[in-house]
Amino acid sequence: MSLLTDLLNLDLSDCTGKIIAEYIWVGGTGMDVRSKARTLPGPVDDPSKLPNWNFDGSSTGQATGDDSEVILRPQAIFRDPFRKGNNILVKSITSFRQVICDCYSPTGEPIPSNKRYNAERIFSHPDVKAEEPWYGIEQEYTLLQKDTNWPIGWPLGGYPGPQGPYYCAAGADKSYGRDIVDAHYKACLYAGINIGGINAEVMPGQWEFQVGPSVGIAAGDQLWAARYILERITEIAGVVVSFDPKPIPGEWNGAGAHVNYSTKSMRSEGGYELIKKAIKKLEARHMEHIAAYGEGNERRLTGRHETADINTFTWGVANRGASVRVGRDTEKEGKGYFEDRRPSSNMDPYVVTSMIAETTVLCNSNLSNGSK
Repeated sequence: MSLLTDLLNLDLSDCTGKIIAEYIWVGGTGMDVRSKARTLPGPVDDPSKLPNWNFDGSSTGQATGDDSEVILRPQAIFRDPFRKGNNILVKSITSFRQVICDCYSPTGEPIPSNKRYNAERIFSHPDVKAEEPWYGIEQEYTLLQKDTNWPIGWPLGGYPGPQGPYYCAAGADKSYGRDIVDAHYKACLYAGINIGGINAEVMPGQWEFQVGPSVGIAAGDQLWAARYILERITEIAGVVVSFDPKPIPGEWNGAGAHVNYSTKSMRSEGGYELIKKAIKKLEARHMEHIAAYGEGNERRLTGRHETADINTFTWGVANRGASVRVGRDTEKEGKGYFEDRRPSSNMDPYVVTSMIAETTVLCNSNLSNGSK
């Protein structure tokens, strides 16, 4: 073991009660996760007890150089899988933390890239809170070779065999990057993220993890934390993670972030009829949702490769080529959830989850007939 590794693995619990808190926020592009660390006097479990901090917004595309200070407000805490110590296993709270923050101007106004602020406003609405919205987000992503930005496992400048043998597959000729994926899976569980599972996707070099079920704003907090951990792990592994919705043109599946959703009423007896009404509400605002569901999504939503056409809203039972899919169990039991298959892999979970709640719970639009 190298001296560097020895130092990285130092257990600080024997010599100090101080902790390291990694403050994490979303940068100016809406997809770049930024972070910096600070030392705090001791363990904290409540984000409201953590101090606000600041950063140079002119270096992240979130402020101008003549007024560059942006304020970080801690909102959610996760265990840090990268700075773990021996004491973690025996203490009820761990010595190292990752903190999800949102961003404000020095005057206290949310800056434009702070999508969490409006999401929290929607999730705090009494009608939404009463419905206890549950989300399960299926985050797809592609692992790329660092120097070529070409999927790992693919011949340099060339293509593997056609899709078919790669989905949920095993074997050196079919599965690429499993060590990274498993490391991410365990790190998310360690962090306290409600990660539901992983699987290899249809395109080789592409994978998926699921976060949820999570209630309300927690879905966005947990997905951003999981994305940050994935960025850190791929950094260590020397590969690049891409959330592009169509990283390889042609006869290859794109990458989405399907959102499984239900309310308390949908999960109760008679919920299927409410699900159908909610789907009609989504249809009425289809293009508004599409505009908020991620950049470059038109390259993915073509009506092929398990997608619906971007300009046409459809829904169906067990139909993976529809905009919204209802599961067989939901139809059979008369209650449950549905899956919005439109969001792209680079969507902002704060925007998408809150918009679904707003449309299905708070909106009473004139409804058109859905197609099935």
